[in-house]
Amino acid sequence: MAPAADRAGYWGAPTSTLEWCEENYAVSYYIAEFWNTVSNLIFILPPIYGAIQTYKDGLEKRYLAAFFCLTAVGLGSWCFHMTLKYEMQLLDELPMIYSCCVFVYCLYECFKHKNSVNYPLLFVLITFSVIVSIVSNFFLCRTFICIVYGALVSIIVLRSVYIVLWVYPWLRGLGYTSLNNIFCDKLRGLREKMPPVVGAVTQFHAWWHIFTGLGSYLHILLSLYTRTLFLKYRPKVKVSCQSFCTY
Repeated sequence: MAPAADRAGYWGAPTSTLEWCEENYAVSYYIAEFWNTVSNLIFILPPIYGAIQTYKDGLEKRYLAAFFCLTAVGLGSWCFHMTLKYEMQLLDELPMIYSCCVFVYCLYECFKHKNSVNYPLLFVLITFSVIVSIVSNFFLCRTFICIVYGALVSIIVLRSVYIVLWVYPWLRGLGYTSLNNIFCDKLRGLREKMPPVVGAVTQFHAWWHIFTGLGSYLHILLSLYTRTLFLKYRPKVKVSCQSFCTY
């Protein structure tokens, strides 16, 4: 049964296998979860900027792929939270797997010769992605996606820890923040009594988008920074008012 605060909206009844704490169609008739939707801009705009910088600087195409994959995650998540449809849920979850595979490839190729291509690793990761897609589409097994995603993130974190502790110890970066749905019902009830602006800042999944999007973007920068250090490019990373992050 849908919570009382939920309303009917443009996309009809949700068909996704999960929903978040945000009340459906509370802000817009056309967007099921408004704050969870617009918070995906952190996945979309900075990676586009990063891709443009990567292209301008003539860096390896694997990092273009990493930035574009992160953008795809944001677009998929936007569509999912906007509609709460199962097809859009897959458009949200599967790009997360694909982007993690690209991140793994970038991290494990940081210390190779310029423009080198690891075809065996590419084959393994592409085959792995295809298998995950087939299982997700035909067996509707979301638990499988969660396990795979968790395993890939663990690989990325372990590799990153190795780099910052033993290879380039002056580098520090990357943190992922998440919150869950344990107190959803109480949070919804409390939010109804709050002013709209105060209620908006309690949309914890939207905050998860913001921190994870930022962390993922910084992870790509960490990987790119490590790579360019190895290639002796003398990179610099800075944050400025004119740009989100440059290197």
